[in-house]
Amino acid sequence: MVRTTLIRTIETRDYLESPEGAEAVAAAALIAVQCPGGEPISTSYGPDQALPIFAIDLRPLAVEALDRVVAEESELADLWDETVNGPTWRQTISRIRAVLTPEQDPLFDR
Repeated sequence: MVRTTLIRTIETRDYLESPEGAEAVAAAALIAVQCPGGEPISTSYGPDQALPIFAIDLRPLAVEALDRVVAEESELADLWDETVNGPTWRQTISRIRAVLTPEQDPLFDR
């Protein structure tokens, strides 16, 4: 289910709707929790049971999905950008992304 969510987000070429974007962020955050430096997720909406250990190959997919969620043609990004908390939301996405890619990618910093 997590892999399917990430791939569906990455492959969306049209406008990415908010629910799909939110699912992708949640999936990426769950993967990031299991990475070195990952922050625990504390929410009443979290899973009731322990999660399986996610395959390492999901990390680059999670990064791609997050990049898609914050790109143009993303309803979730548009909605957040209309609020005063938009910059904080983008910082949270950046922190999740950084945990998923511990080595710095110079292309992302341009």
